[in-house]
Amino acid sequence: MDIKEHKEQHFRGSELVTDIVIGMSDGLTVPFALAAGLSGAVHDNHIIVIAGLAEVAAGSIAMGLGGYLAGKTEIDHYNAEQKREEWEVDNLPEKEKEEVRQIFADMGMSEETQKQVVDEMAKDKAKWVDFMMRYELGLEKPDAKRARNSAMNIGLSYIVGGLVPLSPYFFTTTPVEGLKLSACITVVCLFVFGFFKSKATGQNPWTGALRVMFIGSVAAAAAFFIARLFNA
Repeated sequence: MDIKEHKEQHFRGSELVTDIVIGMSDGLTVPFALAAGLSGAVHDNHIIVIAGLAEVAAGSIAMGLGGYLAGKTEIDHYNAEQKREEWEVDNLPEKEKEEVRQIFADMGMSEETQKQVVDEMAKDKAKWVDFMMRYELGLEKPDAKRARNSAMNIGLSYIVGGLVPLSPYFFTTTPVEGLKLSACITVVCLFVFGFFKSKATGQNPWTGALRVMFIGSVAAAAAFFIARLFNA
């Protein structure tokens, strides 16, 4: 293959994919299980629709808030570590230089090259601190909008996923009819979702699709039969 024609195939946008996976997987599974459970206990689609929509609303808010707090924690952690590194660069410069030299030594650089690079890096405090954050602590600077974006991505994904198993109950007359149609639609969606999720993350797409479909189906079946058992 011509080097000039080679294109990098590395996957990007992992944060967005992670948010969608978190929101959509729970959005498809939890309301599906709730609707299935209620279908085994009640005889009115209206009750299932109201309870399902309430769960989707509450679930999307809870999941979105969880995503926001996770993103905020990541930002706060990075800022705290950055301040610590800045203090160490100001007050313990020789110790920090030695740590940088050790990093370059582990990369196989000669002592002379290490010294030259370290001396050059020490002239720019911002770049020095950024280097220490990345290569000493393994931290990448998070997007300042990460917390807000994560909350929106997860919350909206949960809503989209949750409306899938509930939608048949709007157009059927009995819970059993709604459950049959909901199960068909949701199982297919779980399979498709699992396939593309696994493919995007570099896993076996067929195995991932079957796994996601199996988990969602078992959860719904368990909810249905438990509801039937207690209702009896």
